[in-house]
Amino acid sequence: MTSPASPHHPGTGPLPVIAPQGDFDYGTVPWLQEQIDAAANEHGGVILDAGGITFIDSTVLTLILMTHQRTHLRIANLHPRLTRLFGIYGIDNVLNLYPTVDAARTT
Repeated sequence: MTSPASPHHPGTGPLPVIAPQGDFDYGTVPWLQEQIDAAANEHGGVILDAGGITFIDSTVLTLILMTHQRTHLRIANLHPRLTRLFGIYGIDNVLNLYPTVDAARTT
């Protein structure tokens, strides 16, 4: 069993980018979690290109927060709806948010 990486000690090399498209909710969160977990376990973190995500529900918010706590998560290219949602819940001040994938890669 692989233990998750610390959010302060990402693995070597560049973080992989996951770019899901569309709406994500209870029914699709297992697929998204599998993609994030595989990348994070192998590379010590992941960049989530959220530009193509048009809707998320509370299960996805929970996944994002749990991922942020256990590994190095960078979220780039937020759709305006998600930017507003993250602001409403105040998690925009907690998460590592970047305007573009390139900005997330160079930090």
